[in-house]
Amino acid sequence: MGVELNPENIYDAVGGRPWFDALVDRFFAGVATDPIVRRLYPDDLTDSKVNTAGFIAQYWGGPMSEYSEVRGHPRLRMRHAPFAIGQAERDAWLGHMVEAVRAGELRPDIEARMLEYFEAASAHLINQPE
Repeated sequence: MGVELNPENIYDAVGGRPWFDALVDRFFAGVATDPIVRRLYPDDLTDSKVNTAGFIAQYWGGPMSEYSEVRGHPRLRMRHAPFAIGQAERDAWLGHMVEAVRAGELRPDIEARMLEYFEAASAHLINQPE
């Protein structure tokens, strides 16, 4: 029987914040040239990278100082409400995140868990009807 990982220990299992920073760098490399999702981000991606890496790192077990101590409760859906996110935007975003996660050289169980989370979370952010 395999050991079920909780989100609280994945942060440490992947090596902490450096892994999440690299994930976000890979992700935004795809976003930067994507005509569907690039327009949802500001011209300067610096803050977006810091906030995204901090949120994801904290979600997977990093300390509150990664995100919430600076920005407050994540309120993921509320923070994304001002942006028109339809199926196309979600699919493009998810495609870049899946590629970034798969390039992260994770153990298969951690990779599967992350992909499952990003698929569900991105679907939850859709706020535009077909």
